[in-house]
Amino acid sequence: MNSLDLLRRQLLGGLTLGGASLLTAPAYAVDAATAAPSDRKLVVVMLRGAIDGLSVVVPHGDAEYRRNRPDLAIAAPGQTDGALALDSLFGLHPALASLEPWWRSGHLGFVQASGSTDSTRSHFDAQDHLETATPGRRSTPDGWLNRTLSAIQQAPDQSQQPTRGVNLGPTMPRILSGAAQVAAMPLGGADRRAPTDSAGRSGVLDSLHQADSATGMAWQAMRETRQAMAESASGSGAASTMSAAAGRMDAAGMDAGIAPGAVPLSGLAQDAARLGRLMRREASVRVGFLSVGGWDTHTQQGAASGQLANRMRVLAGGLDALAKGLDDRFADTVILVMSEFGRTVRQNGTRGTDHGHGNVMWLLGGPVRGAKVHGQWPGLEGSALHEGRDLAITTDFRQVIASVLTRHLRLDDRALAQVLPDGAGQAARLDLLKG
Repeated sequence: MNSLDLLRRQLLGGLTLGGASLLTAPAYAVDAATAAPSDRKLVVVMLRGAIDGLSVVVPHGDAEYRRNRPDLAIAAPGQTDGALALDSLFGLHPALASLEPWWRSGHLGFVQASGSTDSTRSHFDAQDHLETATPGRRSTPDGWLNRTLSAIQQAPDQSQQPTRGVNLGPTMPRILSGAAQVAAMPLGGADRRAPTDSAGRSGVLDSLHQADSATGMAWQAMRETRQAMAESASGSGAASTMSAAAGRMDAAGMDAGIAPGAVPLSGLAQDAARLGRLMRREASVRVGFLSVGGWDTHTQQGAASGQLANRMRVLAGGLDALAKGLDDRFADTVILVMSEFGRTVRQNGTRGTDHGHGNVMWLLGGPVRGAKVHGQWPGLEGSALHEGRDLAITTDFRQVIASVLTRHLRLDDRALAQVLPDGAGQAARLDLLKG
């Protein structure tokens, strides 16, 4: 049996290894135009390590932002290294420039001041709460994305074709644990061990990537990130080579323990594009998941440049590659990006930020009501901060999930209660999606 026949049996027949199918070859083509309208897709991207949402969507119009971050604040739009203007209050970090066209086309939006109502500052607890959608309770047996798969399969308007979820990476995450079948798609991106920075090897790879506009920008960003991190390391007096710098960039996170199964940055664009192409070609694959680590920026976070900017530049290239890999199925797909909590409003003594509370959620896709920063902005005045130090939460993350499940995947109230058992998602239906 060849690899394509095996893949077909795994996706359609449910062949599993340890509870998860293993995708070992590229998917065969399926005409997306023949897919039923109910075959809408969802991809969840988890940023493990707590990304600084105030650097992603910059509140440049809030005077307290710059006062609290004299070294880390991103300049206002129009200034040198300034944010990319979104509206009068918010701007996009300049390292995320490759996503700006999606904003301008109305397919990228954000929910600022969102997150979990639980006040834990533990990465492990907060990630568990985010993946189970039961804040404050770690005993929940399954993940909300797996429950979503089960709810889709039980919906009366679904076809008889088996519905599958796919995880990018070998480690099955908490969010996909449960009774519904999930396939594991192995990583197949760039060589993450051997350095590619010698003149000869880089020249060959540059030539190859010039022929592919979808990965060319991400490849260039990766090279710049490797160089920037190496220069930063050598400038601080650390004994480091380019290979070691690349290895640090490839690490799943600042602390590997908080980013299990994360996709290394050096292969993110290639792997994300592969996931997009798989979801485009396989009508049965309705849900995808991947995680990216490296966001626990306690020290030397940087502003418009530096370690956070370098990582965000590669992340943007990966999300762009995922969207382009979906091709015509982008119109029927929502990409939801989330992180366990935000960072402190005030920078710390090592020019970094510590574990916070409120954060920003991202929505990318054809059905997204984009070009808008959704949610209620609480402000950064001292009296408005959570526990006197963090961005307050005005939108429960489960309300965002509920909007996607009901407006996009068309789950009814009974199915929604199955996925979000605490009922918080029904408190408000946000106007995040079209239709």
